[in-house]
Amino acid sequence: MNEVKYANPAPLGLMGFGMTTVLLNLHNIGLYGLGSMILAMGIFYGGLAQILAGVMEFKKGNTFGTAAFSSYGLFWLSLVFLLVFPRLGWAPPPERASIAAYFFLWGLFTALMSLATLKHNKALQTVFISLAILFFLLVIGLYIPIVTRIAGIEGVFCGFSAVYLAIAEIINEAYNREVLPIGIIKES
Repeated sequence: MNEVKYANPAPLGLMGFGMTTVLLNLHNIGLYGLGSMILAMGIFYGGLAQILAGVMEFKKGNTFGTAAFSSYGLFWLSLVFLLVFPRLGWAPPPERASIAAYFFLWGLFTALMSLATLKHNKALQTVFISLAILFFLLVIGLYIPIVTRIAGIEGVFCGFSAVYLAIAEIINEAYNREVLPIGIIKES
């Protein structure tokens, strides 16, 4: 019986996360306003593409990939709806304390998920640790606005670390060797 070989869905999820994170954090730095470009990326590439990657990881039996991509895809969709619902008059705007709780819980989830990355490559560890830091900086930024700009810089780093890992996985698979280093953990 032939075993079915599935493609690696991680680059899709990582690119959806990474590019959307970079674009939102360029806004946090102050380079442009929060407009339809960020919202569309949040729905389609940050949201739906990551959910699809999570479903594909499920099919491969990867619990970590399923939980990570599905959760962060749903994070992006929920964030877009938190921004859009008040503008459409469908819900009152969230209070600062509720958004702080939202970012804090996502930071806590990410910090806990980071523990699982300790068995994975250094590039993935960088993505998750920098994302946990980003969420906690966003909480602080709600009360000390200059920290939001700092979070933006850190968020651009986080997003590009995910883009790098996505491209590294694609190129390394294409060449069947590690062309772009990701810090592979050696099993002992």
